[in-house]
Amino acid sequence: MPKMKTKQAASKRFKQTGTGRLKRIQSHRRHILTKKSTKRKRHLRFPEAVSAADAPSVRRMLVGA
Repeated sequence: MPKMKTKQAASKRFKQTGTGRLKRIQSHRRHILTKKSTKRKRHLRFPEAVSAADAPSVRRMLVGA
């Protein structure tokens, strides 16, 4: 049986924390930043946890990691 491969798109978007939880980068921070408030941009700066409903499918995509 061949080794299972990690989905490369998922490996670039999701990381695992030391305790095993998954984190993701938040969206809406790439362009058209002039109309967004400073507070909104500041809060988008930090990673957020993957929701519990999405975590199993993300883990399946990261199976080779």
